[in-house]
Amino acid sequence: MLRGPESFDSIYVACGPTDLRKNVDGLTILIKQSFNLDPFSNSLFLFCNRARNRLKGIIWDKNGFIMLYKRLDGSGARYLWPADETQARGITSRQLALLLDGFSIDPPKGFSEVTARDFY
Repeated sequence: MLRGPESFDSIYVACGPTDLRKNVDGLTILIKQSFNLDPFSNSLFLFCNRARNRLKGIIWDKNGFIMLYKRLDGSGARYLWPADETQARGITSRQLALLLDGFSIDPPKGFSEVTARDFY
């Protein structure tokens, strides 16, 4: 059953591009080996392709994985995806909403870390 973002203990984005030809098995291996995270936790894991116009999400749901897929329609539509390819980054449900609506989850230049934390 699909749940709202607030129901997850954590939401992670795999920064940088991911080969979205990977299926559930390939993405869970990436979660375990590259990011040292537990794919069976109560977490949502999100991945974006190189063109930044497609997303895949993985959720463990008690007895199996749910895979989510979203493709942006229209020419030039792109997600403002975090670029650091070496990490999975934890985000809030508010940041997830911003990301899915096409906004950056990084604070604007000049924001202090405290101000940015209050913003998100």
